Amino acid sequence: MFKKIHRVISRQFGLDLHRFWNGLFLMPRFILDYRKFRCAYAGRIELQPYLHDKTQEAGATQNEYFWQDLFVARLIFDSTPEKHVDIGSRVDGFIAHVASYRLIEVFDVRPIKTLVPGVVFKVADLMDVSSLLGAQNNEYCDSLSCLHALEHFGLGRYGDPINPSGYQLGLANMAKLLKKSGLFYLSTPVGRECVEFNANWIFDPRVIIEVANKAHLKLVNFYIVHSDRPPEEVGAHNEIFDQLANEEYHLGLFIFRKEV
Repeated sequence: MFKKIHRVISRQFGLDLHRFWNGLFLMPRFILDYRKFRCAYAGRIELQPYLHDKTQEAGATQNEYFWQDLFVARLIFDSTPEKHVDIGSRVDGFIAHVASYRLIEVFDVRPIKTLVPGVVFKVADLMDVSSLLGAQNNEYCDSLSCLHALEHFGLGRYGDPINPSGYQLGLANMAKLLKKSGLFYLSTPVGRECVEFNANWIFDPRVIIEVANKAHLKLVNFYIVHSDRPPEEVGAHNEIFDQLANEEYHLGLFIFRKEV
């Protein structure tokens, strides 16, 4: 509970108490470093402290997005689809990875004004199939991804309409875009099902599979995405899903294949 309260205060109100106290602890070292440099350098110096970098790793690899985005981008590289479409995934992570080696088409409810090489961007609300312009027809692509995005559908967080059935509509409409035998890479939070309004859903993984099956999507593999190591393949077994449905939180990566 404390972690959740701290996350809300830091992200939504800009008050990161942990970072504040850590900064106070690191300030004496900054002062000592400055004095040492000042004694050896007679030129102009302007102060701009960066206190935390010396205690951190060389890069941001300790989060789910890093491992998820890299892993799925490599899967798409290996599968060499004819046309890959993404729904709402992270532009400065997964989308950038894929765009570095192939064209990717992106649908999102919010606009992106920047022209990004390798990315074709379209504003679309996947809860409303009529907003997909010419893409609402079946067999639009043979490869599809939606990473850490479906859990936001219908909660209004990103300007989308409030709709408790938003994720069901979104998943059904995504399936319509996919050709027969096409692959769909979908990641969502899984665990004891609840809505953390207006942040996200946490889904019972069995619910996601049920909704996907109704849209003619068959689960072919399932991974748990960790924050400190590559995704772990745990298989598509009922025992695994029953266990996850009674735990607090994991990031689940589902890989579906379109049957018809």
